[in-house]
Amino acid sequence: MNINLLRASSALALLLSQSALADEVIDLGEIIISGGLTPVEESKYGRASTVITSEELAERGISSVQDALRSVPGIMVNGSGDSFTQVRIRGGEANHTLILIDGVEATGGDREYILSGLDTANIERIEVLRGPQSAFYGSNASTGVINIITKTGNVGTEYSTSVEYGSGGVRGSARVSTRTERGGISFSLAHENDRGFDISGDGGEKDGIRRNTLQFKGDYLVTDQLKLGFNFRKSNEAYESDSNSNSATNAAQYVVDDTAPFSDRDEQLAQVYAELDTLGGRLKHRLSFERTDYDQSFSGFAPTETKTEAAKYLLSFGLDGQPADSANHLLNALAEWEEDSSSSNAAFNRETKSLALEYRGSFANGFNIQLGARRDNNSVFEDATTWNASASYTFQNSGIRLHTSAGTGIANPSYFELFANNTYSSSWGTSTYIGNPNLKPEENRSFDIGVEVPFLQERGSIDVTYFRETLTNEIESYYSHTDATLGDVYNYRNQAGDSERKGFEVAANLEASEKVDLRLSYTHLDATNPNGSVEVRRPEHELLLSATVQSFYGRGAITTDIRHVSGNWDTQFFGSYATAELPSYTTVDVAARYDLTDNVVLTGRITNLFDKEYSDVWGYAKRGRAIYVGLESTF
Repeated sequence: MNINLLRASSALALLLSQSALADEVIDLGEIIISGGLTPVEESKYGRASTVITSEELAERGISSVQDALRSVPGIMVNGSGDSFTQVRIRGGEANHTLILIDGVEATGGDREYILSGLDTANIERIEVLRGPQSAFYGSNASTGVINIITKTGNVGTEYSTSVEYGSGGVRGSARVSTRTERGGISFSLAHENDRGFDISGDGGEKDGIRRNTLQFKGDYLVTDQLKLGFNFRKSNEAYESDSNSNSATNAAQYVVDDTAPFSDRDEQLAQVYAELDTLGGRLKHRLSFERTDYDQSFSGFAPTETKTEAAKYLLSFGLDGQPADSANHLLNALAEWEEDSSSSNAAFNRETKSLALEYRGSFANGFNIQLGARRDNNSVFEDATTWNASASYTFQNSGIRLHTSAGTGIANPSYFELFANNTYSSSWGTSTYIGNPNLKPEENRSFDIGVEVPFLQERGSIDVTYFRETLTNEIESYYSHTDATLGDVYNYRNQAGDSERKGFEVAANLEASEKVDLRLSYTHLDATNPNGSVEVRRPEHELLLSATVQSFYGRGAITTDIRHVSGNWDTQFFGSYATAELPSYTTVDVAARYDLTDNVVLTGRITNLFDKEYSDVWGYAKRGRAIYVGLESTF
């Protein structure tokens, strides 16, 4: 069979299956779609997780995914300007976070997904799972998963548009969807022209971002037992940055204001899936095929083209005789094939064949358990086995919920680390990098335990989680020798020793009155290298305080977010090349909404209200105060 056709029909199956779960089982707000091989009820889920809904995004005036993630406990979002933003979970490496869009890998090949320009306009919810998820998602879900789930629309025909203009730029979006009880389709467009700011901090040439996204998705219940679906998404992005000075002696000199560096990026993902119910729904089958293409070029050079293709078959069986969607005892089994490639190493492909099992049990006394295991057979490096176990218990009288989890996750070696044979010349001299095909995947071991406590007649709740994670076999480059022709030669190896990360997360919310809602998110992190030195770009303290006040006689709301970051260390690539602590900072954002009519909303927001100068990376400035006004309509 043609593999592309097979992938297409498979992806269609998967989307259909997810839609069926949402339509037939539980309200979307009560499940975590990404929580296992199939969706999990939030109250029964033992792992630490956060769900950001479209309502919260709109209420807080959040326009980008990277800004949305800054409010999640356990998440560190930082980078050199808005065009190169990395996400770390619980102090892990940036490439240890798996980012999905509608369940499909956002980036192809071995690339780490860089958040920039990803708009929230057509997003239904963002699910963040903290702790290793490789037992369900494979490589790169070593410290957690972020699944960005886009809107499909309700029964009937819907139209929605938005436009926003401000000192930072302009963005707009449009979506149309039509659905019946048996399925539907949706089509959306989003455009952003962020004029940017000078990331060197000198107040010179602005470094902007321009991004366009198109998405087309649908599903249909062919029979009462068979559903088919598809999803296609395409984005193109262009962004600018600044150069670095080799002779800099301080942070102000390191980033040079110029017009030289720029990048073009093309992203494309496709999925087709099918889901079949048998034995009265007790036995479910899901077949999906997925493909992600991710091409990126820098400063006009030929793009590096990366690709990931996957075929998945999932079987779900209700062990207690109930339909799989509602069974108290459920067995899931997954067979998966995945292959990725990169034009940077065209002679090498990485292929993985995987088997995974998951058991979920819910007991009458409020106890829930989830167990998972996975075996990855890799074609070019060492095979890997990962596991996952979690449990939760809810006290029926008080509503207090205990939750705990443990498990392992992996991150595969990159093409460059495996196969590099590259020589570079610069004003610093000549360097050559030689890959090591005998590398092992990096492995993360994790444990967490927490308690969620409702209070004030369930008008509020607080969830506190302690976590501890250990990274082993971390891949590092090291100086090998100097060659007359090759210059300084560097090789790759699995690092000896462990990188330790521990801390705690707090998430709280309170309906203080009928008009006032309060939210709190806090993370304390202690992350160290095997030699005891501090890990860079992992703040020790991150705090978010948020308040929403219903106003304008019930026709609108005002939200204020206060964010504080301290204890963030980074390497200075200038002077003595020391690792030093960045200054702590506090920023304030304000957003407002007002219902002009039942269908049209006036929006406004101010980011960095007090024009605070701050940085997450030595030498790179962050955006100052920016003011925006917009309109949203839904019919």
